[in-house]
Parts: sequence; structure tokens; C-alpha cells
Amino acid sequence: MSEFTLSKDANGVATITWDVPGKTMNVMSFDGLTQLEACIDEALADDAIKGVVITSGKEGTFAGGMDLNLLAVMKEEAGDEPARGLFEGTMKMHALLRKIELAGMDLKTKKGGKPIAAALPGTAAGIGMELPLATHRIFAAENPKAKYGLPEIMVGIFPGAGGTTRMVRKVGAIAAAPLLLEGKMLDVKKAKAAGYVDEIAADPVAAAKDWVLNASAADLVKPWDAKGYKMPGGAPYHPAGFMNFVGASAMVHGKTQGAFPAAKALLSAVYEGALVDFDTALKIEARWFTSVLMNPSSGAMIRSLFINKEALEKGAVRPKDVPDQRVQKLGVLGAGMMGAGIALVSAQAGIEVVLVDRDQAAADKGKAYTEGYLDKGMKRGKVTAEKKEAMLARITATPDLEALKGCDLIIEAVFEDPAVKAEMTKKVEAIIPEDCIFASNTSTLPITDLAKASVRPEQFIGIHFFSPVEKMLLVEIIKGKETGDRAVAKALDYVRQIKKTPIVVNDARFFYANRCIIPYVNEGARMITEGVSPVLIDNAARQLGFPVGPIQLTDETSIDLGAKIARATKAAMGNEYPDNPADDMIFWMEGLGRLGRKANAGFFDYDEKGKRIGYWKGMQDKYPLLEDQPDLIEVQERLMFAQVLEAVRALEEGVLEDIREGDVGAVLAWGFAPWSGGPLSWLDIIGTPYAAERCDQLTAAYGERFACPDLLREMAAKGQTFYGRFNPDAASAA
Repeated sequence: MSEFTLSKDANGVATITWDVPGKTMNVMSFDGLTQLEACIDEALADDAIKGVVITSGKEGTFAGGMDLNLLAVMKEEAGDEPARGLFEGTMKMHALLRKIELAGMDLKTKKGGKPIAAALPGTAAGIGMELPLATHRIFAAENPKAKYGLPEIMVGIFPGAGGTTRMVRKVGAIAAAPLLLEGKMLDVKKAKAAGYVDEIAADPVAAAKDWVLNASAADLVKPWDAKGYKMPGGAPYHPAGFMNFVGASAMVHGKTQGAFPAAKALLSAVYEGALVDFDTALKIEARWFTSVLMNPSSGAMIRSLFINKEALEKGAVRPKDVPDQRVQKLGVLGAGMMGAGIALVSAQAGIEVVLVDRDQAAADKGKAYTEGYLDKGMKRGKVTAEKKEAMLARITATPDLEALKGCDLIIEAVFEDPAVKAEMTKKVEAIIPEDCIFASNTSTLPITDLAKASVRPEQFIGIHFFSPVEKMLLVEIIKGKETGDRAVAKALDYVRQIKKTPIVVNDARFFYANRCIIPYVNEGARMITEGVSPVLIDNAARQLGFPVGPIQLTDETSIDLGAKIARATKAAMGNEYPDNPADDMIFWMEGLGRLGRKANAGFFDYDEKGKRIGYWKGMQDKYPLLEDQPDLIEVQERLMFAQVLEAVRALEEGVLEDIREGDVGAVLAWGFAPWSGGPLSWLDIIGTPYAAERCDQLTAAYGERFACPDLLREMAAKGQTFYGRFNPDAASAA
């Protein structure tokens, strides 16, 4: 079926319409590229056609980018030379876009070409932005919902179809760097200011056609194809340009700590491309793009942060036979930080919310959190007074439990005490409809145990948000032993409504995310007790791509929370609880009142404004620094294996039912080394045989917490990968 079609009007303007059948948004395919080239060739060869407008048949959008699955196909079809296949495939895209850019003009005189404009009805991302950048003029609709940009860096690659080279040539390296390296999508006004869009029009197709009919030969020549072109801001060999590139390099390293291959490759492509002519720069861009695609990091990031994340958001693990369970009226029990955040994101999604707390003042304080959030949005021009009024009207703050009548989902976010939660469960279930689903936002308490207070345990489930709710992308859904399919479907449909990514796990101590996070912070604390420098520990983690190191993370989440979790776990496990010197240190700091950021004293010292001013030197009085500090890689592997082995055990024990959730959940919940694609992807990158061998070495050196799980040992013996064995889209290798 046709993805691109060409039509001609009476004025001699050809319109090429991109409209992929069966898709709500256009994505580029191999067939699409072939069809687009055929349309361009036809338009350029037809003397009756004066010019071309490229637009979309999708209302409100232009294109969402490339079908990233095609990158894997390009590698596979190249057989023994995957790099050659990727490079040649990329160069074919360059050739097509260059054909559009030159539009049949004489290469020496730059005359005889046909004007080609892009008319964007809305969102354009990835190659959906790179294609317009190759045209001579870009017209965008006055669409407040539309976003424009080149977000490829967010999934471990960079704009490789000419977007990198064209943006640098168009606006200069210093202006292009944040657009390319941060991958932010911009609204239409900011897109115009950034150089993505040339004109904003009420009717972009009409405006584009009018421009095409009146364009001069000079209008068709891109600046970089014109004689005497100089790069905005200066080329690398220019004094000003040299400083720009020094600054860009420092910015990249400062933000990535060298952990993300795509960022370094992008900067290399920009720097090297700026030293040569445009066509050579495109070839350089293609070579670096191929280099990134050949790095296992890019495949892992694309799989986890694009393909698998999208699959989970679309209901990959949703019970199939349960009808739509979207929430109409939500009850939130507890108006503290978590409850207030849940109310905010729910009202934002258009859901009616009843926010309950012990008295009116406490409930009002919870609602005020949304008001404060909206006020900040109004100052930034993101929120209108009407939107604020409408959102606040959806939230009813009250101490009256009777207001929960008519709710179809309850989320309990009260104090983390089983007795308090049980009492609230019984009180609320006596009021709400019999078919209402009841969820607990607990972060540590077993759902099966909490469900014992319910008269309908099949309708009881865990919905674990991460803090702050409005910023964190992941929601962990926990099934108790008696939780039924309708409760799971309800939770998943609700998470989809609030535009977050869900993972579904089975009930176990700490569920999945905290099960992996706690060993991470504990390992960092253990190392301090051994005399390892906290500076080395945190920087080792940051150089792995973690947003914060384990020591800083403990300060941010609070030291007394760690002490509370340790005591509760020890009480639950009894004699099975392993001795942990990290606990002693945490209890010691708790006793000193050094509770972390909230107390302006913890592993760090803080100034009067709460800004970190350095690691607390008092730690070394109790835990003196080793004269010879351990190797960086040794510290990093301790931190990594402490987490990934728990992920393997979660899979082994059935806490994780879908391998995709283990990786997506880890990256979104606590920022696990995003370049790796997640803990299970990381094990595939380093190889299960090496991982098992390293487990044995770490166990011998540091203890049984690094013992190799039976599953990993078995896979190592068979030479298996996790995605080869457990990927839902692949046959089992077991």
C-alpha cells in the first residue's frame, strides 16, 4: 500500500502526501523511502510541475521518525558485514535527501532547480524533522499541541539522516549542540526560534504552495551550497569556533561523564564535519552513525527505551479478555507528598479526584500542592488560568470518607504502617462500591499481607509510585497472591491514562525496584565502612551513567528511611537477616541526627540554603580512608553486580514475569545505567559466561551477596543471552 502519493494542481504545484496506512502517526520505512524517491523523481522530471510541497495526510502531525526496527534489519541483511550494510543504508537516505535539497539544479551554477517546501500540520520528530530540513522552506501550522525536534539521543543514537550536519550548518555548532545533545522537543514558536521551522502559518499547505510559486533561484540554494559560506559562530579552525567546540566538549563530558557513546560520536561527527565540505560531512556523519549502531549500547537503549517501553505503554502485559477499565472517579487516601502528587497527575489526566485526609486542613494542603504546581506553570506560560481552574475543580479535598462513594479506583497512600493501612482498608471498603478496585501505594509492605484486611482480595492490588510523582515516569504494579485480572487491567489502564510507563510484578519483599535499589545504596555504604572514599564511590557510579551515586542517593532519600527499612526487614527475616556493616553505619548516623538533605546534615555537609558543600569529613573519623584506594572498575562492578544479581533473582523467582519490565523499570525508576538498556541487557552485553565468572570472584572477595544465581550459572554454561532466552518476541532457548 502507498505511503507517499503525488498529486498535481492546476497551478503546477505537486503535493507529495505522506500517509502510512493503519498508523496514527507516520513512521519511515524502506518502502516509504523508495516511494518518496519515486515521487521526487516524477516531480523533477515533469516539466509541467513548477514546484513541490511535502506534507502529511495525518491530522495534526507530520511524522514521528524512523521505524527503529529497520536498523536491526539493515544489520541482518548485510550478513557478515553489518557495518557496511548500515553505512550504505544510511548513505542511501543521505542521497535521497540531498536529491530533494538540490532539486535538479545545475551543481555549478546552482540554477534550474525546482522549489520544494515542507508543510507540517504538527509534530515532526527524527527523520520526520530531517526530511523537512532538506527542503528549501519549512512551514508549520499554528498547532499548540505540536512538537518539533531531533530526539534520537534519548534512545542511544543521534540524527543520522543529515539532521546533525544540516542543523550545525544552519545555526552553528554552539546553537545546535543543546538541540542535538538534549533531544528536547519544542513547541512551534521555540522551533522557529531554534531554526527547525522557517514560517508559522494558519494553513501551512497553502502558504507553502504560494511560496513555491514565487520562489527565486536564490531561494533554493542552501547557505552551505552558496559560494563564500561561513559557519555561524565559526568553524573549528576559527578562533571563535575553536572555543565553541572546546565548550561543547566540556558540556558533553560534564553531562554524560563519558558513559553514553552516542553523545561522543555526535560531537565527533559535528567537529570533523565542520572541517570539510557539506557532502563529505554527510559521509562523516554516516560513518559515526554506523559506529554508534554497531555499539551494543545503542541496540540495548533502542530496545528498552523505545520498543519495549512503547510495548508496555500499549498494554503488552495487560490481561487480554478484560474490557476497558479506565478510571472515572479516583479516591486518594492520604494527602501527604505522595497522595498530593497522585491527585495532581490524575486531575491533569482529566480524572475526577477525591483527596481524603484526617482533617480539612491536611486535605486542603494536599490540594494546594496542585495549585502550586499550576502557578509555576502559569509563570512559565505553560498553563492558562482556565486550565488551572478546571484542574483544581476536579479535586475535592475532604476528611469525609463518604465522599468516596462512586469511586471506581481507590489508591491508599497513608502512613507506612500495616495496622494503619488495614484500618483504612476496612473503613473505606464499607463505603465504596463492591466493584471498586482498591490499591495500596506502599513501597515495601507485601501486598498479599495488606490484602488480608480486605473482604475482596481479588480486587486488591499495589500501585507503587516513585517520588516526585509528577516527574517520575515509572509506576510499579504489584499483584498479590489473590489479585485478579480485572484489578491488573484497572491499574494498567489508569497508568496509561496518566501517561506513565507501567511494569507489573508479583508480590515479594521490596517488589522489584526497591529490591534492586537497596543493594546499590547498601554496597556504597559498605565500601565506606571498608575505607573506600565516598568521592570515588559516587563518581564511579556517575561514570556508569547513574544520575546520582549511592551515597548522594541515600542523603536525598533520607538516612532514617534507610534505618527504618533495615529494622523492619530484620524484624521480618529474623535469623535469616544477614549481618551488614552498612546498617551499623546508618544507625550511627541516625543517632547523630545526620538524616540527610532534609536535616541539612548527612553524608554531605550543607550550607544554610541546603546546598551541598562537600562530603562530611566526620565519616573518616569512624571509618578511616584506605591508604591505597581500590581500582575504579572494581568499585563499579561491585555497584553493578549488587543490582543486576537481584534483577536475575527476581526473574528466577517469578517476581518479574516479563524481561522487558526488568530493564525498562530499572532505567526509568532509578536511572540504571541507561546506556546499557537495563540490568538484564547489561548482562547480555558483557556475556553470561563472564558474568558468572565475575560473580565467583566477587563472592570470594566480598561475600555471599555476590553468589551467582542458578539461572545465570545455567545460562553461562549454555552460552545463552537473556533476550535470546526470555524475549517474548523470540522462541525460548531453554
